[in-house]
Amino acid sequence: MIIGYARVSTTEQCLDRQLDALKERGAERIFQEKMTGTKASRPELDKMMLTLRKGDTLIVESFSRLSRSTKDLLDMVEKLNQMGVELVSIKERLDTTSATGRMMLTMLSALSQFERDILAERTAEGLKAARARGRKGGRPKAADDSTKKKALALYEANTMTIKEIAEFAKVSTATVNRWIKESKEK
Repeated sequence: MIIGYARVSTTEQCLDRQLDALKERGAERIFQEKMTGTKASRPELDKMMLTLRKGDTLIVESFSRLSRSTKDLLDMVEKLNQMGVELVSIKERLDTTSATGRMMLTMLSALSQFERDILAERTAEGLKAARARGRKGGRPKAADDSTKKKALALYEANTMTIKEIAEFAKVSTATVNRWIKESKEK
């Protein structure tokens, strides 16, 4: 089955041009929505992904209709590939049903993987350099028991707000609220 996906970013925009192009290319069913592409979860996109089956072809007017970032697009393409679904982009003239299209997609995937690997290497090098200078990463240690007891005493005394207690204890208000809840449960 040939399935189409059309998207525009705002409700004021019109889908007609995309719908015409998808129908011209033989789309038997078209999922369409008016929503920004920056959202990872889009209702019609999610429905479409559940509808796709092995052997189907997904056709889009442009890759930008599926995703706003290269990484997200390549993740989507990889997922489609694992599902056995071919992808056709009209604007970019990329068609994974052809040998050339599959080769181009493989090259794009390789470049994306290279970019991820370089980023991981740089991160590891940065952490190593920071440790060599005595800096440690990760979350700060939780407040000790004496700080917790003092914070609870201040709460019981009703002399400070929870926000002020959190600032005193150098923790978040959520942490102070959790301490209060735990002490009431005991």
